[in-house]
Amino acid sequence: MPYIDGFMAPVRADDRDTYVAWLKDQHAIFKEYGADVVVDAWEDDVPKGDVTSMRKAVALEDGERVALGWIMWPDKSTRDAAWAKVMEDPRMSQDSAPMPFDGKRMIFGGFAPVLITD
Repeated sequence: MPYIDGFMAPVRADDRDTYVAWLKDQHAIFKEYGADVVVDAWEDDVPKGDVTSMRKAVALEDGERVALGWIMWPDKSTRDAAWAKVMEDPRMSQDSAPMPFDGKRMIFGGFAPVLITD
């Protein structure tokens, strides 16, 4: 059964090109360690909410946009083994590849699918 890691982060609108360039390197690393699919998306239609919203989840500030991404792995064991390698990979170091967003406001988690429709 596939396994999915999901992410949301606030990214300064002015840093979109830098963010996309950074993502290309990240995608290559995740694919190298066994990810089947890596997807990242830029806010297009993200409404403000009164109680909850994607904007509130990442504490969006003026000039920022919500970025959404996910990684689909063949299974949880592949994902767990990959994350161990990813965290040790020097290309993931903040010195070599600093995140172009506030990582403290990124939200993330792993998910076991309940339904997948092709």
